[in-house]
Amino acid sequence: MLNKIICGAESISVIVGKCVAWLTLVMMLLTCLIVVLRYGLGIGSIALQESVLYMHAMVFMLGAAYTFKDDEHVRVDVFYRGFSSRKKAWVNIVGGLLFLLPFCGYTAYMSIDYVAASWRVLETSQEPGGLPFIYLLKTLIPAMMLMLIIQGVADILKNVGVLLNKHQAEAL
Repeated sequence: MLNKIICGAESISVIVGKCVAWLTLVMMLLTCLIVVLRYGLGIGSIALQESVLYMHAMVFMLGAAYTFKDDEHVRVDVFYRGFSSRKKAWVNIVGGLLFLLPFCGYTAYMSIDYVAASWRVLETSQEPGGLPFIYLLKTLIPAMMLMLIIQGVADILKNVGVLLNKHQAEAL
C-alpha cells in the first residue's frame, strides 16, 4: 500500500517534470527565433519575449517536484553525505515535516488571494502587445506548492519505509 502511494505521487512528478523539460528546447528555439527576427529582420515581439519568460517560469516551478524526487535539489550536506541510510532517512523525514510541508502549505495558502485577484480581473501584461495570461502565470505558485507537497509526502513515506525495512535501508 505504501509503495502504491509513493509510486502514484512520484508518477505525477515524473510526468509533469518530463513534459516541462521539453520546454527548455522550445525556449531555446524560440529565443533563437526572437534574435533572428529582431536583429536579422528588425521585427520585435513582446508576446514572443514574454512567452519565453512564461516557459522559463514553468520549467522551474513545475519542474521543482521532479528535481526533488530525483534528489537533485540544492542540499547543504556537510554532514549528510557521511550519514548512514537510516540517519539520512531521519533527516529527510524531519526536514520534510518541519520545513518542506509547512513552508509549501503556508506559501500555497498565502498565494490563494493573490492568484484569485488576478483571475477575477483576468490580469494581462502591462506591456503593449504582451500576453494576456498573467493570471495563468501566477497560478504556477500554488501549483508548484501542491506538487512539492505531493512529492514531499512521497519522500517522507519512502524514508519511513527505509526505517521500517532494514534491507531496503542498505539498498539506498
